[in-house]
Formats: sequence, C-alpha cells, structure tokens
Amino acid sequence: MNRYAVTAAVAACLLAQTLPQPARAQSAYSDGKIKIGILTDLSGQLTDTTGQGSITAAQMAVEDFGGAVNGTPVELISADHQNKADVGASTARRWYDVDQVDAIIDVPNSAVALAVQQITKEANRIAIFSSPATSDLTGKACTPNGIHWTYDTYALAHVTGEAVVAAGFKNWFFLTSDYAFGHALERDTGSVVQAQKGKVAGSVKMPANNADFSSFLLQAQASPAEVVALATAGADTQNAIKQAAEFGLGQSGKNIVALLLAINEVHALGLPATQGVMLTDPFYWDMDDETRAFSKRFFEKRKAMPTFYQAGVYGAVAHYLKAIKAAGTDAAPAVMKTMKATPVNDFMTKNGTVREDGRVLRDMHLFQVKTPAESKAPWDYYKLVRTVPGDKAFRPLAESDCPLVKKM
Repeated sequence: MNRYAVTAAVAACLLAQTLPQPARAQSAYSDGKIKIGILTDLSGQLTDTTGQGSITAAQMAVEDFGGAVNGTPVELISADHQNKADVGASTARRWYDVDQVDAIIDVPNSAVALAVQQITKEANRIAIFSSPATSDLTGKACTPNGIHWTYDTYALAHVTGEAVVAAGFKNWFFLTSDYAFGHALERDTGSVVQAQKGKVAGSVKMPANNADFSSFLLQAQASPAEVVALATAGADTQNAIKQAAEFGLGQSGKNIVALLLAINEVHALGLPATQGVMLTDPFYWDMDDETRAFSKRFFEKRKAMPTFYQAGVYGAVAHYLKAIKAAGTDAAPAVMKTMKATPVNDFMTKNGTVREDGRVLRDMHLFQVKTPAESKAPWDYYKLVRTVPGDKAFRPLAESDCPLVKKM
C-alpha cells in the first residue's frame, strides 16, 4: 500500500468515527436510564396528604419492580412546587430539558397541574396526575401526553352530590377555594345539584391557605341553604370543618359536606368533628386483604395510613413501568399507547382502563365517617355506603370537550 493509500485509509477511518453509525443500534432508553420526577407539595397545605408520602409510595413501586426495567435502572427525583404554577412549570421544564426526566407524576394543585400538562405536551414526555382534581385535565385542557390517574372533580361531584341530593338536601351553599381546583369542583357539583332539581343558593370564594373562615361561615349560616359544601382541600378543609363546629353550623340545621377529604384529615380532626360526613374516595386502606397489605407496609415507613392520593402514586408508577417493559422503550408515544391498551390492575384498582382522553376509569366509593362508638381502632374510620363503577362515576366521552375526542 503506497503512502497515498495509507493516508486515504486513515482519513476514512477518522471520518467513520465522526459519522453516525447505523450498525450501532441506539438504546431504547434515551439516556441509559428511566427517570421519574415526583412533583409534589412538600411545604404547603397538601403536604400531609401527598408530599413525602407520595415519594415513599413511588419508591415502593420502583422497589417492587426490582429497581430496573429490562435491565435499565429506574431513578426517582422529587421537588416541591410550592403550590405555585410558575414554580411547577419551571421545574417541569428544567426536568425535561436538562435532567432528562421521562415522566412527571403526582402534581397536587390543579393550577400547577394544568401548567405542567402543557409543558409536558411541548416536551413530548408523559405526565400522570394522581393528586390534582380539576376535570379540565381530561376536558378542554387534555393532551396526548397526560393521564388523569386517581380521581377528579366530576367524580367527586357526581358520587357525593347525587347521594346528598337524593337524601332530600337540595338547597346548597358553597365555600370555595379561589383557584382552579375549587372553581372546577363548585362548577361540577353545582351542575349535579341543579340537574337533580336542587338549587345553589350562593357561594363565596376564599383564598387558599386561609386560617380564618369566620366571615365566610357567617354568610353560609345566614343563607337559606340546607347544605354547606366545602369545595376546598387539605388544611383549608380541616380548618373549615373545625370552625364550622365551633360556629355550631350543624346544630343550626346545616349539613356540612366535604367534597374532598382524605383519611389523614379525618385522623387529624378526630371522629367527634367528622362523624357522619359523606365523602367520595377511590381507595380505603381497610377494603380487603390487598389494600391492608400495602397499607401495612406504607404505615411501617410513614407511621400513617396512605391517602388515596399516595396510593394513586404507587399505581401510576407501577403502570408506567409495566408499559415501558411491554413497549421495550421509554419513548413517550409508545409508552402512552401501551398504557392506554393495558388494563389497570393493582391493590387499588381492578380492570381499570385509560381512556383516549387520558381519564382512568376506576370504581369510586361513597363512604360515611364512623361515629366514635362505631370505630374499633385507630384509622378505623369509614363505612362503605356504595360503590359506583368507573363508567358511571366519571364524565362520559359524549359530554367531553377534550379536543382529542372531538377529532375522532
């Protein structure tokens, strides 16, 4: 070989090293790992119902999966969105653009969730919302990249609202948190009340993280309504129930309805303050052997029974990892297609489905809080009133304003 041939061979070799190599198949996992971000409330009014407990539930799901999918390790990171849409949005953007996060899960606070939903669509990743409530996530704000996992305002409104109106209480007054969640919950519940020939006598919007409900409770007390409905969450719900008892609303003939109430909030308030309250929940720790087994493991880690939000995070992470395993990739379109094609089965849900608008259909349960005499042990708080199948509890596709559905 002459020197020109040698030079040409070296040049070809160097060029080959700099060009894409079709023979070297790229990994099905973009950066050699599967990265999940738990975006939650670690410092605000929802921290006890979500927060570190959501992170623990996600860790349990990853551990139960063996810490890897098809040999690719699973990494969890977490952050506090501080209940601010701009903080949640900037965190999501950084996670997707810089940290190569494949999916964001949890996201309590509807305003934050709506912001994250849009950024997830732009990044073409996946968001699975366990803790926000607004039904707009699978309505006018739906995207191909989002799944609303655990519950929503439509289900809360229909399961609880219909039961209370059917019991003869048709005149309602709303105490509503003044952000996306509260507005959606009042809207959806008010529609149920009116559809059942009831009446919304009035409502008052209240700032979130509110310590003093006195002026709002006085307005409710002065109204002709039989029902004072709390379209609130977290610490706001606890404060409202506590102060309603102090004002004697129950003794004055008003019926307090907590449209969203978690078991840790019942535990904090105590049965004397919450007995008889009706609530809708997709999960209760004492439903069967499977729920008890999971809850016992969770309790050992957190010294509290899991809320339905936290149980939902476990299920969301587990379903996501199952879909990656089946799809053989963490690419969002393939994983989302697999999640929608795969039934949801875990300790919380049997034969659930992920609908085309991103709504998970699962049974919802109407519970009533026990009296102190009925409760036999700590955390023995609920008695089952009835179970509503998922296709009855959640908004029918025929009523949806999700753009994905309209195009079908």
